Amino acid sequence: MERVVVIADVDETRVLLSGKVDATLGAELATACSAVLAREKPIMVDVREVTFMDSTGVGFLARLASRTARPPVALLSPPPVVRFLITKTRIGSLLDVREDEQDAPG
Repeated sequence: MERVVVIADVDETRVLLSGKVDATLGAELATACSAVLAREKPIMVDVREVTFMDSTGVGFLARLASRTARPPVALLSPPPVVRFLITKTRIGSLLDVREDEQDAPG
């Protein structure tokens, strides 16, 4: 099941993505992006349950990364499909890729 969930914490904003992250989630991702950026808190994007991602998901990550002041957007536990895309598109250099929850802020 595809999901976009934004969790607003005192110290950070967490975005949980799961399932297929593609054009069908475009409106939800745009809304989430606006909400997350408005908070001006560190951002953690949890992608460990993403099974597919296309340019819509890459664009979402790129928008967050390019419009966020430091620290960089943290990307938690990217599966191979996400890791491949962030490497090929080179947006991985704009993200703080973390392997597990212990590396997460907060």
